[in-house]
Amino acid sequence: MESLLSHWNFDLDTVISLMLGISLSAACGFRVFVPLLVMSAAAVIGHVDLPTEFDWIETNHALILFAAASILEVGGYYIPWLDHALDVLSTPAAILAGTLVTAAATGSDMSPLVQWTTALLAGGGAAGLTKGMSNIMRVISTAISGGLTNPVIATIELIAAVVLALLAVTVPVVAIVLVIGLWIFAIQRIRRFFVRNRSESQPAEGIAP
Repeated sequence: MESLLSHWNFDLDTVISLMLGISLSAACGFRVFVPLLVMSAAAVIGHVDLPTEFDWIETNHALILFAAASILEVGGYYIPWLDHALDVLSTPAAILAGTLVTAAATGSDMSPLVQWTTALLAGGGAAGLTKGMSNIMRVISTAISGGLTNPVIATIELIAAVVLALLAVTVPVVAIVLVIGLWIFAIQRIRRFFVRNRSESQPAEGIAP
């Protein structure tokens, strides 16, 4: 543990890089390719400086690829029942994307050991948490409305992904605060749904079977 911690360089740049990576990772939980598209665009125009091993993200080819993948992914969530299939497929993809963007964001500030450990735990974990809560919210939406409100959920997720990704590459501090707020809100909504369902499923006291 001491050898791992010895690789850390706790300065402001490291903290900002972590905020950038975690915020982009959380956005991957809403849409896998949108944060990658935003990171690629920011790198192409020179707003974000990525480590040498991630130079491929700064290419126009990567930008076009991420744009095409984003369009297909966004469109797929508006097709009935395909959205649930995409949730299954995109869950591991979101974790991988979250790990990738965090590694790219922190690569110049950390040793490779800490870089990928942090990327997997913080980035992959943030993406997985957001994706898991998003999946549960979609299941709740389907249970309540029979899937009629799923396009609304898809639109909210898309807006969240775009806003989080843009804030991450411009004002990471605001982005990370928004991420924490979204997590708290989603957890409260999910908890309230299950508590209500449990109370409704219990027979009323004093009523004979």
